[in-house]
Amino acid sequence: MYVFPSQVDSVLREAGWRPGRRVDAEPWLTTFEAEGLRRHAMADAFLGEFGGLAVHISGPGISRAREPFELDPMLCVGEGDRFLEWGEEIDKAIFPVGVHDEGRFFLGIDELGELYLVETWLASFGLMPEALSNLILGVQPTTIDDGGD
Repeated sequence: MYVFPSQVDSVLREAGWRPGRRVDAEPWLTTFEAEGLRRHAMADAFLGEFGGLAVHISGPGISRAREPFELDPMLCVGEGDRFLEWGEEIDKAIFPVGVHDEGRFFLGIDELGELYLVETWLASFGLMPEALSNLILGVQPTTIDDGGD
């Protein structure tokens, strides 16, 4: 069970989260297994607790704007190759968990709990639970690979 700073806790509760929340992640896991992605315990745990939440935030953040995100992996259907390729690039299993900035970017989590912003480049919000706090508080993710050759 995660403990979040009060501001983050408040935003998550407004979106429908509560400590101990559990939803069935199996349909999401099965969908992406069919796209060739490997399920892992962290994806199951993360989606089981946070899956289905839509966080409507905006305004200035710590080092970037606070932007809305939705933790619905189905918004990533058809993008399995993107997650597979980035996972291979960094030798991690990145599983889709949703979208950021109204679908402009994808979100994924690896088997260690690192939360990624996935596009034609890759950046990290850090490890859970700090990663979710960074996403909500508007902390600029760290670029891992800018996608340049």
